[in-house]
Amino acid sequence: MYVAKVPNRNSRPAILLRESYREGDKVKNRTLKNLTDWPSDRVELLRAVLRGEPLVPAGEGLEIIRALPHGHVQAALETARHIGLEALLPRGPERRRQLALALIVARLLEPAAKLATARALDEKTAHHSLGATLGLGRVGVKELYRSLDWLGAAQPRIETTLARRHLSEGTLVLYDLTSTYLEGRCCELARYGYSRDHRRDKLQIVIGLLCSAEGCPIAVEVFEGNRSDPSTLGDQIAKLKGRFRLRHVVLVGDRGMITSARIEDELRPAGFDWVTALRAPAIRKLAAEDGPLQLSLFDQLDMAEITSPDFPGERLIVCKNPALAEQRTRKRAELLDDAERALTRLQARVRRKRQPLRGAAEIGKALGALCARSKVAKHFQTTITDDDLSFHRDQASIDAEAALDGFYVLRTSLSKEALDAEATVRAYKSLALVERAFRCLKTVDLEVRPVFHWVGPRVRAHVFLCMLAYYLEWHMRSRLAPILFDDHDKASAEAQRASPVAKAEPSEAAKRKAKTKRTDDDLPVHSFRSLLADLACLTKNTVRFGKKQTMEILAKPTPTQQRALDLIGSKQAL
Repeated sequence: MYVAKVPNRNSRPAILLRESYREGDKVKNRTLKNLTDWPSDRVELLRAVLRGEPLVPAGEGLEIIRALPHGHVQAALETARHIGLEALLPRGPERRRQLALALIVARLLEPAAKLATARALDEKTAHHSLGATLGLGRVGVKELYRSLDWLGAAQPRIETTLARRHLSEGTLVLYDLTSTYLEGRCCELARYGYSRDHRRDKLQIVIGLLCSAEGCPIAVEVFEGNRSDPSTLGDQIAKLKGRFRLRHVVLVGDRGMITSARIEDELRPAGFDWVTALRAPAIRKLAAEDGPLQLSLFDQLDMAEITSPDFPGERLIVCKNPALAEQRTRKRAELLDDAERALTRLQARVRRKRQPLRGAAEIGKALGALCARSKVAKHFQTTITDDDLSFHRDQASIDAEAALDGFYVLRTSLSKEALDAEATVRAYKSLALVERAFRCLKTVDLEVRPVFHWVGPRVRAHVFLCMLAYYLEWHMRSRLAPILFDDHDKASAEAQRASPVAKAEPSEAAKRKAKTKRTDDDLPVHSFRSLLADLACLTKNTVRFGKKQTMEILAKPTPTQQRALDLIGSKQAL
């Protein structure tokens, strides 16, 4: 008897158990059993028995040579295949494209320095199955850096492809900035500037991110660390009109980004519309006695449209959020108390008997330093002499500011038919999706900071790599939302929301997940990172039978792992 592998036209080969026999002078064969449905390890074991190889008791002669975490690799690669991530990469040598894809996936699975990433992908030092699944073999760090540089050079083409996928004429485009810090002092992009990471001791770079209305990342750009927010807007307009060839979009940005000067100098000439917000001085002017904003209107309403001659051709949408008002009132009270304690300490220095602070100039210098640190110094009246300092709260100033607590005013050039008031509020609030992208990029998910590269093009390539990794994460989160703490039923929550101005509430499904920590099919709910760790426990094992024969066996997935792979759309093991 023997095991035969018989071709079967366009189907998979048939595995048959046969025996040979003689009939006269002829040798004939007959099939005893069809083994096509047998697992390959059972077929190989039967072959060994028929060849007369010595068998050992179960458990002996069987050795797991290597076990590599694999489930998270499979989930990421399957998602990348579904969303056409590899198709984004330009034509080039196949190995370079595979290395670029490996860089993106590795950044998502295990953010690390490029040297550590090279070791994780190398066949001899790998600690997950990504390199083996992509067939990379030996991977050197210099080869990985060359792939990173190649990916950075392809950034304009890749971003253009993403824009064609996710943007269209008249669409909403979200834009916001963040900053991150660098190690070292040799990067030509590094400057001392405002640090959103509270690392003023480090050189900074500024990162601008363009997203679709749903928060999907489209393009990223790196600026010098001392670049102001409004000055970056022109580069994005040029990118949208020039490279992406969009004649008309609606740019959504915060009040520090889309200023009146940028509207007149850049957005109007480009033919773009906008949604942004007014700064506090402009709101106070609207709320003056003869202004169009009458606060008494909002005793019953939380949203109303007004017009102002200061903003010709624009719609102003006034919103009042009671929760925001309460938050600002509480914060102001805390800041006032802190400032008063600091002023009291300074007053004590001036009035003490031993070595008092003397001289109006010196006292004023100390007071100036205190006011520079305080955000509410404007609410105190101070009097300085050569030997005394007195102060009191300016209650009129405090009351005037408190009257506008909870109010914010949106401005847009769109007509009411194009975007009504409720849709305008939702569009502006969708900037929170860009903030979420920054949290993922800068914290535990992708860890773009600190940047260790020194050459400008490589810094840009590193940031672009992290953006592509977030593009993959964004799609994975969308698919895996039912077993994540993310709200997977936002549509129903939005439908039940009384007003777009009110605080967003999670859906009933999200509340159940948060309360029970279980999904509707009784599986544990995960964060995105903990789910990747769970999937990593699904290993790909290299098993040796006897002395020579080896094969790869995938561990049996747990119900949670299987559910995640089903949501991803993974049909078979990679």
